[in-house]
Amino acid sequence: MVTVAPQRLDAHLQSIAASAFQAAFGSALPAADFSVQKTRREFPGDRTVVCFPLARHSKAAPDATAEQLGKAMTAAEGPVVGYNVVKGFLNLELEREYWADWLAHAAAEANYGREPAGSAPHVMVEYSSPNTNKPLHLGHLRNNFLGHSVSRILAARGHAVTKVQIINDRGIHICKSMVAWRKFGAGETPESNGIKGDKLVGKYYVAFDRPSRRRSLPWSPLEPNKLSQKRAHPSCWRRRKRCAFGSKATQTLWNCGRP
Repeated sequence: MVTVAPQRLDAHLQSIAASAFQAAFGSALPAADFSVQKTRREFPGDRTVVCFPLARHSKAAPDATAEQLGKAMTAAEGPVVGYNVVKGFLNLELEREYWADWLAHAAAEANYGREPAGSAPHVMVEYSSPNTNKPLHLGHLRNNFLGHSVSRILAARGHAVTKVQIINDRGIHICKSMVAWRKFGAGETPESNGIKGDKLVGKYYVAFDRPSRRRSLPWSPLEPNKLSQKRAHPSCWRRRKRCAFGSKATQTLWNCGRP
């Protein structure tokens, strides 16, 4: 059996379909007239030939056209070993050895799938950008592995890859942690309490919105209208502004909470 790479399989099946159609109906059509696509998951098969456009050439109904074409393609030399018809769709089943042989040939190619560097567009892959007001966990490692793997795959395919991680620790979320720590923290540090720094930041982020703390805050932490967030959290927004524009005390506190 001659193994055809999957990226050329559709063209190979189009050629087989054109020959089979001529044998079954006595009408010669260009191979490009045969639409081949992946078979939908709910139906058995590997590739599907759309037979509706062929009916006017076969002088038969689409399902009858598909049935006769399926028989002819199965009888022809090639990877087609079975078929089923769903209305005007001919679902082709390919022999399992075809896929096994293709995999063996691909594994034997040292540079399979690789393209010259710079032959594909420049892309950016952003990962894993953890939330700075919550603890790190194993899920972040998973995202790091996925992002790094995708970057390497894209590079092997010829893309120039820029890897980016966004550490967004100047938003309202980190300011909530800072305000709550100022109000309730009593100078607590990771060293004094024996916990990780990210756990400490997350602890006070949660404390900011804890119902039992609301009476101690000079505003309502829970504001249903997000557009009113600035009015609902004036201390947070002032602290965010100080981070951006140079309040030394606020920047010192902010730096203490950075990962």
